[in-house]
Amino acid sequence: MINRPNVIVTTTPYVPGCRITKVLGIVYGTSVRTRGLGGRFIAGLEAIMGGRGMAYLKELEKAREEALEELRSRAYSMGANAVVSVDFETNEILEGFIVITAFGTAVIIEPE
Repeated sequence: MINRPNVIVTTTPYVPGCRITKVLGIVYGTSVRTRGLGGRFIAGLEAIMGGRGMAYLKELEKAREEALEELRSRAYSMGANAVVSVDFETNEILEGFIVITAFGTAVIIEPE
């Protein structure tokens, strides 16, 4: 997917200095990732040693970025130039698969 930098994404229900002229609907982006055998081994060692699980954190970061990229792309295809009230949902399925969904409301905004 192509990153759509012209689509503003915010967790607030508005974009400062802009007004919402049209609400296009709910939009989401999902990413499913797994660490693979090597990543699981490293994460296991980190668990034994204690502290931050860097292998797991890196996969979560990648998954979040992928979900946001898909969210922007879907919003862009709807004709939106912003997504407001964005939130994330994180789950694990099938032992080791990380699922992150970013969702919000696709809107058209213009400067006030």
